[in-house]
Amino acid sequence: MNPLNRRQAIVRGLASATGFGILSRSTVDARQSVDATTPPENCLTIETFPVPDGERPHDVAPAVFDQRIWYTAQRAEALGLLDPETGGIETIPLGSGSAPHGVIVGMDGAAWVTDGGLNAMVRVESETYAQVRYPVPFANANLNTAAIDSDGVVWFTGQGGVIGRVDPGKHEPGDPADVIDAPRGPGPYGITVTPAGTVYFASLAGNYLGRIEVDGDGFRAFELNPPTPNQGTRRAWSDSQGVIWTSEWNAGQVGRYDPATDSWQEWRLPGASPQAYAVYVDDRDDVWLSDFGGNTLVRFDPDTDTFTALPLPDPGSNIRQLHGRPGEVWGAASGVDKLLVVRCE
Repeated sequence: MNPLNRRQAIVRGLASATGFGILSRSTVDARQSVDATTPPENCLTIETFPVPDGERPHDVAPAVFDQRIWYTAQRAEALGLLDPETGGIETIPLGSGSAPHGVIVGMDGAAWVTDGGLNAMVRVESETYAQVRYPVPFANANLNTAAIDSDGVVWFTGQGGVIGRVDPGKHEPGDPADVIDAPRGPGPYGITVTPAGTVYFASLAGNYLGRIEVDGDGFRAFELNPPTPNQGTRRAWSDSQGVIWTSEWNAGQVGRYDPATDSWQEWRLPGASPQAYAVYVDDRDDVWLSDFGGNTLVRFDPDTDTFTALPLPDPGSNIRQLHGRPGEVWGAASGVDKLLVVRCE
């Protein structure tokens, strides 16, 4: 059976066995806004897609060659692939002891997984799902998130206090990843790459934004301190101009760092007790955040310095990561075993 037919068979089987077909979708009218805000007229609905109970999806990443969505099934030792057209889901086991946190997709379509349970970076081929592990030579690295630069180098963070990379052009399958100790020890969490190729990462416990500089065959990390002390910088995302946007978990803020001027700005999210977890910059350079405190998705418009809150359909959704593609913002609602999408015209 060729990979395409095999894939279709697995999707049909899972949809039949679990009931995850088109009827399992749910839609909430985002115009039921909170805090008297008005959602953008071109982003009217949140659509949700259940995943198998207990998977606790953590991160999402759009596929390259079709409309499917990869996600990490953190409690199921697996990757998942959602087909938004049918609601069908494929499950790709990663092995005993796996605890996948982040997933990102390269231009060749392969998924890269930061697997804290295996203490390894795992590459999953897009058609056959063949897997290669690159062990991390740092005990209990608590691998978190990855980003891929324009040369195809995979950069990653570990909350245990590590920054690392895998270069598929140099690393053979099974080779250990390159790692360095992070400044201030434990804390590295989110990571992003600018259009120019500069790598930035967020340190939640360290309370800073980090910048990576390649130095010959090695690399170094430098600290950039936001204005608010102990802000808990959790995730980071570059916009189209190379400006870095951050989610400040402890402070309930969104941060903006402009490398061109080495300057910072910060804005507090709406609501009484915001907790900014995920951050994502869409194709229009609008900034999206997940707010655990308000159980909302929040869009920030940098042109007007205004927030829009979209209520989530399920209490305790706990969206831990956002990603997307033109016209779509995707999230993983780990608290309720669902993926969701906001579509913008």
